[in-house]
Amino acid sequence: MDATVAYVRTETFFAARAHAAGLRALQTAIDKAPTGRDDAKIAARGALHMRAAVIAGRAGLVEAASHHLAEALRLGDAVPEDVYHGTAFGPDNVRIHEVSVAVSLGRDQVHRALDVANEWAPPHDLPAERRSGFYIEVARAQLWSGLPRDAFESLKVARHIAPQHTRDHPWVREDAATLRRLRRADAESLSNFAEWCHAGE
Repeated sequence: MDATVAYVRTETFFAARAHAAGLRALQTAIDKAPTGRDDAKIAARGALHMRAAVIAGRAGLVEAASHHLAEALRLGDAVPEDVYHGTAFGPDNVRIHEVSVAVSLGRDQVHRALDVANEWAPPHDLPAERRSGFYIEVARAQLWSGLPRDAFESLKVARHIAPQHTRDHPWVREDAATLRRLRRADAESLSNFAEWCHAGE
């Protein structure tokens, strides 16, 4: 249960952009997490590593992000995809976070996000918010890679999967505003999308 609390508490660090402090808190939780071979314990540690990889990426800590992602991948392969104590974890969720880590590390790493997106898509049985988050992050990677039409298509997929999550996501508004300035997509459709998500506000 402590692992779940630490996982959820990380949202506070993301919101405050206190990534280094968030990573320290997650590392403490990882160190305290019970070890064992049952799926719930493996998933708890894996989810913490998954979250730590993303927050390390946001902090620009490439080695820490890579280490935590490798641990999450290893642990994700050891359990079936499921929701453990309220947190979705397994190989598919780790793939989604692999994209998130690549985008979090910035433009130099987005090719890794595009590689995942070109060979894999989140299955429909994953939580809608996770699936839409995948496409939101892929859209950012595509935009940074000079693929604005693809980015807009990914944003539309995200909206189809989880409209409210997509509309409320700050990256969606930022990227829709950028696409609108570039005007490299269907202008009317893009304008409607930008107005829908309050781009530029």
